[in-house]
Amino acid sequence: MDAELLGWMHAVSDGFIAIDLLGWSRTGVVDWLTAEEALESLGIGYLADPFELLLGTGEWLRVRVTEVSTDGIRVKKDDWGATDAPQMFYALDFPVPKETFRPLDK
Repeated sequence: MDAELLGWMHAVSDGFIAIDLLGWSRTGVVDWLTAEEALESLGIGYLADPFELLLGTGEWLRVRVTEVSTDGIRVKKDDWGATDAPQMFYALDFPVPKETFRPLDK
């Protein structure tokens, strides 16, 4: 175990809800062990996957997550590793609204 933060377990009256690092619920109300197992199974690898961010123009932009904390999420335009591409970063609130930020369908 490397003690990497995987998310949180939010207590509700009859159990817990597993919350990922984007602030999204990953389970319904479950027992502690099930919530913990859900977070362990999820890991943090999903943060390396491409996402889409809805811009004010109504267009979806392919982005990558660069920073995650409860103070906010930071993403950048996916430049496919081009070293000469301009860096375009966007600051998002925590939790990230699913209406404006979503995993990219592959």
